[in-house]
Amino acid sequence: MMTVQEIAEIVGGVIIGDKDVEVTGLSGIKEAKKGHLTFIANNKYRPLLKTTKASAVIVPLDINNSVDATLIQVENPDIAFAKIMAIVGPEPVTFSPGISKTAIIGKDVVIGKNVSIQPYAVIEDNVQIGNGTTIGSCVYIGHYTKIGKNSLIYPHVIIRERVIIGDRVIIHPGTVIGGDGFGFATVKGVHHKIPQIGTVEIGNDVEIGSNVTIDRARFDKTYIGNGVKIDNLVQIAHNVHIGENTIVVAQVGISGSTSIGKNVIIAGQAGITGHITVGDNAIIGGKAGVTKDIPPNTHVTGFPARDKWEDMRVQAYSRRQPELIEKIKKLEEKVEKMERRIKEMYGEEGSEDD
Repeated sequence: MMTVQEIAEIVGGVIIGDKDVEVTGLSGIKEAKKGHLTFIANNKYRPLLKTTKASAVIVPLDINNSVDATLIQVENPDIAFAKIMAIVGPEPVTFSPGISKTAIIGKDVVIGKNVSIQPYAVIEDNVQIGNGTTIGSCVYIGHYTKIGKNSLIYPHVIIRERVIIGDRVIIHPGTVIGGDGFGFATVKGVHHKIPQIGTVEIGNDVEIGSNVTIDRARFDKTYIGNGVKIDNLVQIAHNVHIGENTIVVAQVGISGSTSIGKNVIIAGQAGITGHITVGDNAIIGGKAGVTKDIPPNTHVTGFPARDKWEDMRVQAYSRRQPELIEKIKKLEEKVEKMERRIKEMYGEEGSEDD
């Protein structure tokens, strides 16, 4: 149990209301009950301030209206709420250092200090694993792969040979890193496999969701930069380059040899064709189909992807199609009536002479 005063001191917030209110639980703003602390980070939830039953709410600096709950103003409510969750929430699951008896360890494997290797993991020859890293159950790590310090590889992840993974990387279950790129040459109707002899390199502080596939390069490397966050069910093809701190949301597909800049946001189910460039700070909307280069600092949506406002105008016109078709039909009827009247007044020959 904490008071609002104690919470404000932890998150560096400004209190509007009763600083002595006691907080007994944490929850979302819709589910909150008396005694709970909640937060608002998304503007669409602001109207819920008037109806929430929470006793205290962490809010952005521009919210200062009078409501029943006590407010704690902070610069970033998401981060502030996460700090409190880390203190009063359930303790994170941790794994004790050591190698399970059922794990299979190859030859010349280098394992750092305080490494945890869980049951039935398979570590092939010449692998290197850095200090403090955890390898989950049934993980497969291929030959000559290197994994940095304090990384967490969840169960059933497959990391193929010669892959490089940085420090503090989190990889969720079911992900495959370093599978062959989809490369074939078609000769007389027969598809011939092209060897994929490159690798995958993943930087530091990257998080990769469940059931993601990141293919190895045909040559050189597929690269995921520092701080990149990848959601579930994402496909990243061979030789793709993703710059630092980019966010890739669920079910995105990125075709081969495409270069994604830094701080890009790619929303869910967007598809990006191969051999193009997406500039720094670009935003690609959900379900967008990107078929050509996207300049830096651009927001695109739709298929084919175009400037957001242009696409919205196109969508607006598209929604008016039934109305416009009816107008065209009425205009056609008017034209037909006028033509009949002209023929009646002047006759066929007269109308032609005129």
